[in-house]
Amino acid sequence: MTLGRPKELRPPVLPVSFPDLGVPASLASVLGSRGITVPTPIQAATLSDTMAGRDVLGCGRTGSGKTYAFLLPLVTRLGSSPPPRRRAPRALILAPTRELVRQIELALTPLARVAGLSSVSIFGGVNQRPQVRALRAGVDVLIACPGRLEDLIQQGCCSLAGIEVTVLDEADHMTDLGFLPAVQRLLAQTPPSGQRMLFSATLDRGVGALMKRFLHHPVMHNASVVEPAARATSHHVLHLDQDQRFPVLMDLTSAPGQTLVFTRTKHRAKALSRQLNIRGVAAVELHGDLSQNVRTKNLEAFHAGRVGTLVATDIAARGIHVDDVSLVVHADPPVESKAYMHRSGRTGRAGNVGTVITLTTDTQLDQVRALTRTAGVRVTSTHVSDVTDPILAELAPGERVLTRPATDPPRGAEETRPNPRPRSHGSSARSSPSSRDRPPASPPNRPARAPQIHSAAGFSGRRRAR
Repeated sequence: MTLGRPKELRPPVLPVSFPDLGVPASLASVLGSRGITVPTPIQAATLSDTMAGRDVLGCGRTGSGKTYAFLLPLVTRLGSSPPPRRRAPRALILAPTRELVRQIELALTPLARVAGLSSVSIFGGVNQRPQVRALRAGVDVLIACPGRLEDLIQQGCCSLAGIEVTVLDEADHMTDLGFLPAVQRLLAQTPPSGQRMLFSATLDRGVGALMKRFLHHPVMHNASVVEPAARATSHHVLHLDQDQRFPVLMDLTSAPGQTLVFTRTKHRAKALSRQLNIRGVAAVELHGDLSQNVRTKNLEAFHAGRVGTLVATDIAARGIHVDDVSLVVHADPPVESKAYMHRSGRTGRAGNVGTVITLTTDTQLDQVRALTRTAGVRVTSTHVSDVTDPILAELAPGERVLTRPATDPPRGAEETRPNPRPRSHGSSARSSPSSRDRPPASPPNRPARAPQIHSAAGFSGRRRAR
């Protein structure tokens, strides 16, 4: 069988039912129990081909439902195959980040349980012994980051010779992070007769190279043009002075709802998270310097709503799957349009309405205009003088509520001075520039314990649901 360009570029398909697309009733029932009854555009477009065993390249925006688009055909195929041999999994799912690997595993678990399949997640930053034991016992589905998987293969703990289905999720991000050589080495170890599926939010040269080399007469589906979530997100640029960046950010993050703040560097994520906590906004951080346990705890705290603000770097953006994020704030504008779209795709998910705000100064304004134009989004630009501007309440409505700072800061984040008393949003806005702009020493690395609410009326109690 020869390799080559897509055999066919098919238009998006209007949503129908999962059984109409060939999904077994048992798996459709699992989805129904989770409130998923109508396929998303990317699912409706690809499932008829993937369920038939064809190689597919699926393109859909972040949060479009690509995970179930490849999990359903994968579980269906393996459910009718022989059990796994030791160290020889039958399906391989590659993902660029640890967070994304865990999200895929969470989505797979109930489907695999119904089909009688086993799975294991492989990623770095944790002890490899549990992963090795699972591989030696035999697993059906292997969900992995490329680096740790290559290490285990070199140690003789795993073989890809029995792979029947290979999935590359977030293929474009794989190439962005420099994983392309490792991905190519891993795909070359899988049998060429197996089914291969590539899913990506964007198409670039790296994705095209993978498609041409490893996919057999693939069918390409681009569902981006019909996904309603993109139209449910409004994009705004707030043009402000440098000394107003943090006060405005603090105002936005103290509003009700789940807010995701993006920075360019790990240092900035640490700094902003600590500054927000000190001033009464419960926040956790997510970046590559944290251990896997801390990253998991912080993400779970945000996902459960125990903490209302998550400050993250770009590398962590692909693993954040929280459907009720109402606001994304680019505290630092991204350097290119692809990063802007992936960051922004964290809101407006699962049919919800979302808001994306980019904070920019005079020196960044032209760059921000260029990247949003390249991204093809319609942006409303507003000049903001300070936190009293009514546009802030319009974009992030609701009463501003500040909590007491974390009472149990993680190791390395202990205060060197007494914690400030809870105060109103107005007093925070009036804090002196020297204290507001003072750089923090180190960040909180795990979610704050259930914070207390301090209101203007003096009521102190458990934090309300955001």
